[in-house]
Amino acid sequence: MTDRVEFAGLGVGFLLGADATGGAFAAVDHVLAPRILGAPMHTHAREDEYSYVIEGRVGFQLGDEVREAGPGEVVAKPRGVPHAFWNPGDESATLLEIISPAGFEEYFRELAPLLGGDGPPDVAALGALQARYDLTMDFSTIDSLSAAHGLRPPE
Repeated sequence: MTDRVEFAGLGVGFLLGADATGGAFAAVDHVLAPRILGAPMHTHAREDEYSYVIEGRVGFQLGDEVREAGPGEVVAKPRGVPHAFWNPGDESATLLEIISPAGFEEYFRELAPLLGGDGPPDVAALGALQARYDLTMDFSTIDSLSAAHGLRPPE
């Protein structure tokens, strides 16, 4: 059975980690609930990500470009380029995420308890987590992305 965490309408399954690939890459699956923002605009300083859509449709914003991808399509999200992703449809969407180099997959394990509880998240703890992973997250884009793509608040 795959090790999984779930929070805010996003499920993350840990398929391959750093120890299985010599640190070269990690693989996780993301299951997005219908009409959910997977992540607001954010920028990775250390990792490149490649999203392979398995089922459903997934919306992406890469810099100023907005697009949707369906089953069999791959979207490259290079380090240093701000990006966001969401499920624009009324059914769940699943994608395989390849992260290179490995290490960032552990961010999701650490993030789940911060977002999975009752009440608002601990903003200081979120900031410290993002700093450890050299991740810049623009929370101010949540409302505009949600409005533009018909997304609902996280579960």
